Amino acid sequence: MESILPSRGSSKKVLLLGAGFVTRPTAQILSDKGISVTVGCRTLESSKKLAQGLKNAHPISVDVNDEKALDQEVAKVDLVISLIPYSYHVTVVKSAIRNKKHVVTTSYTSPAMMELDAQAKEAGITVLNEIGLDPGIDHLYAIKTIHEVHQAGGKIKSFLSYCGGLPAPEASGNPLGYKFSWSARGALLASTNTARFYEDGKVSEVPGTEIMNVLKPYFILPGFAFWAYPNRDSTPYKERYAIPEASQIIRGTLRYQGFAEFFRTLVAMGFLSTDPHPFLQPSNDNNKQPPTWAEATAAILGTHSSTDADLLWAISSRASFASTAEKTRVVSGLRWLDLLSPTARIEPRGTPLDTLCATLEHKCAYGAGERDMVMLQHRFEIEHADGRGEVRTSTLCDYGDPKGYSSMARLVGTPCAVAVLQVLEGKIAEKGVLAPMSWELCEPLLRTLKEEYGIELTEEEVVV
Repeated sequence: MESILPSRGSSKKVLLLGAGFVTRPTAQILSDKGISVTVGCRTLESSKKLAQGLKNAHPISVDVNDEKALDQEVAKVDLVISLIPYSYHVTVVKSAIRNKKHVVTTSYTSPAMMELDAQAKEAGITVLNEIGLDPGIDHLYAIKTIHEVHQAGGKIKSFLSYCGGLPAPEASGNPLGYKFSWSARGALLASTNTARFYEDGKVSEVPGTEIMNVLKPYFILPGFAFWAYPNRDSTPYKERYAIPEASQIIRGTLRYQGFAEFFRTLVAMGFLSTDPHPFLQPSNDNNKQPPTWAEATAAILGTHSSTDADLLWAISSRASFASTAEKTRVVSGLRWLDLLSPTARIEPRGTPLDTLCATLEHKCAYGAGERDMVMLQHRFEIEHADGRGEVRTSTLCDYGDPKGYSSMARLVGTPCAVAVLQVLEGKIAEKGVLAPMSWELCEPLLRTLKEEYGIELTEEEVVV
């Protein structure tokens, strides 16, 4: 049978929707493989910027809300890559179903997406989701170990998985120990999601308002001071990963030491509120200066005085601190962000959260020459067929290249590109709405990422 492996001069065509920071590695890998990449963004300027310097990339302007225009572009290609916000994926998949074209995304499979499974199968198309980093690479190595243990007659008694996209340690010097390479608003709100997970065989739930109170130290390597908290709903993974025997299943997020205390204080002060605040509304009067941060913080706290002493008293009445040293560190961080400043002025964005984000996106952005870092670790407690116990870890520690791609961009964009190639090649031939949840699907993806791109997790048995 003649191979349809894409190569230079290949007639294969894809439509890449989106212009976020993870799209460039995907576009470059496919372009270098000879795939014709049509880059589609809402504005032509964004598409041109992404396509610049890629020999097989062609920029266009397309609005995914315009069904006719979207269908027209989807009809021209073999596969659509949807790297736009997840809320638009269903619209894209419906167009792909109408035009009988494959789809790849890096986002979680939503219930609305799963409702399209039968239609996708009827159209004879593959809709592969969750193939970035987290979700994506994490699935590949979870399924690998689970498959190996089950094949040998063993059981997974506990599964813990924590991932963090962080600044490299030398670039982490701000009050949050965190820098924003994407929406500060999205990153902060993601830290307030309600978490559900299995603990001692039972489902536990932590409300989003309490998440930072359960954040705890988590050891991965001696050189890092990580803290971890459960994120979103881990309970479906008992079925998704086929580990009904597991009494503990937790998927969560890593942050550096100090994040929780500072974040809790921001929440206590009211800075995570998404409610409109009259004091924070933009003015139509260009001659009117916006309020100072001290005035804005006083308004958010509900105190009538913006003096330093009164602001500190109001903060102390709302937030709790484990020690004087902790309070000193947090207050120092608030000053670093100018939140108590009588001279620095806000950029009013209507709500406390959005106004805070305007400052965070400026103060906590990556500087020239700074690296990001990704840390991902799975921890399995295994019971072998002979009754022997084992703790096994799978760990990825990766740094970005200040002169090239960030770690996050590479680790999301590369798996996506590899999945696109394997769908086009026919290596991934299953139809319907999919995620990498079987070894048959995961194995070729994992092998290609390791052998061709040097992306792999280090597996070790832990002595206990």
